[in-house]
Amino acid sequence: MDRADKETRKQASRKKNKKRSLTLSAFTIILILTFVLAIITWLLPEAKFDAAKALIDGSGVERASLAQTLLAPILGFADAIDICLFVLILGAFLKVVTKTKALETGIEVLIKKLKGRELILIPILMFVFSVGGTTYGMLEETVGFYALLSVAMVAAGMDTLVASSVVLLGAGSGVLGSTINPFAVGAAIDALPAGIKVNQAHIIGIGIVLWLTTYIISTIFVMLYAKKVIKDKGSTFLSLQERKDMEDTYAPKEENNKSVPKLTGMQKLTLCLFFLTFVIMIIGFIPWEDFGINLFAKGKFFAFITGYPLGQWYFQESTLWFLIMTIVLGVVNGMSEHEFVDTFVDGADDMVGVILVIAIARGASVLMTQTHLDNYIIFNAAKGLSNVSKTVFAPLNYILHVGLSVLVPSSSGLASLSTPIMGPLAHELGFSVETTIMEMVAANGLVNLFTPTCGAIMGGLELAKVQYTTWLKWVAKVIITIAIVNVVILTAAMIIL
Repeated sequence: MDRADKETRKQASRKKNKKRSLTLSAFTIILILTFVLAIITWLLPEAKFDAAKALIDGSGVERASLAQTLLAPILGFADAIDICLFVLILGAFLKVVTKTKALETGIEVLIKKLKGRELILIPILMFVFSVGGTTYGMLEETVGFYALLSVAMVAAGMDTLVASSVVLLGAGSGVLGSTINPFAVGAAIDALPAGIKVNQAHIIGIGIVLWLTTYIISTIFVMLYAKKVIKDKGSTFLSLQERKDMEDTYAPKEENNKSVPKLTGMQKLTLCLFFLTFVIMIIGFIPWEDFGINLFAKGKFFAFITGYPLGQWYFQESTLWFLIMTIVLGVVNGMSEHEFVDTFVDGADDMVGVILVIAIARGASVLMTQTHLDNYIIFNAAKGLSNVSKTVFAPLNYILHVGLSVLVPSSSGLASLSTPIMGPLAHELGFSVETTIMEMVAANGLVNLFTPTCGAIMGGLELAKVQYTTWLKWVAKVIITIAIVNVVILTAAMIIL
């Protein structure tokens, strides 16, 4: 009986280990995708070049060599160096703040005050992120919020999957329904050939409908899941290993729960500086001049510090800003030089895994561009859509851009690639060019809720201690629901406009 019992346990252990082995890490998933893309280039016709070695048309691809494939992650690192440096300094910034215990105590105070009404944080935060998404394409800039909200949601009795959903689905719903986002809508309009004009009101109208419907769907799914987790901790979608990682990294320490949390004066100042840092970063990223707002264009203070006024920042300026504020926080809290440097290095070290994921993810896009595989897909798809009706064109064009967005996650990159071909095609067929543009924007926004080639997603999930496969399984129903609603809205818009 004992032997049989031992054998049963061994078999159970083997099954358990087998299940674990089937769970691939983000690194492996992205590397497999990169090699699959390389193999695909060998199965397609070869590209034709003119005497100046310029691509003649999109009827073929350049076959990826072994060296190109192996170098893709390295070149991806070079291509993503700006966001990688930002994440590195962000890690140091967060570590210095954590050292003061201001954020941890502040969240505990907030949770105590909410007294069972923690769920109200979800729709509010998701809407704030969605506004950033629809106006200026807030996505990569959200990486730092994964760690911040993980602390808050875990303290509120939820998990890091809720935190990830609030950030990713919140900002993502706005990006999907971009209204005045210059990196999606603006880039697409600019890419249209001369002579094709669009009605901005139509684009904004379609964008608002897509934005709000996606936001509502996402919020409902996240709220229902969060409510279930709060009610029963065993309902969490995370694996046992993910739960352990979450508790080790984000669970509040026991000693902090024994007394009523209270913020000291220094901690209050630290929190003010902490939130000011993020607010200034967000203001710095929004292209105010594109919206006709010149309020920040002449701001000499920030231009003196970073070289550019608010509204003209990108990752280099934001990285410098976070570096400055990290030093300010260290000085304000009276850290010694050795203590500050050790904390800074520890924080940067925590982000190495995140940075590698972002770099490798970017490598897949680099390989696509080098082999002209992205151009091949859009060129041949346009030929196939040239003889279909409006009701068929809309969903097929959406599906086309869903597939293309997996390979080209950048909204501006996809707009530059797709719009010069699909815009004139829609115009020639007498279809709505505005709806055609929004099909590209919505499809790209949908894919950027789950694609492994998006560094912001992979880096954010790594920060939140959520495996990519876990996220994919949980978000599948949300994605399918959003996609169906998107197709209905866009098909209706194509017929009406």
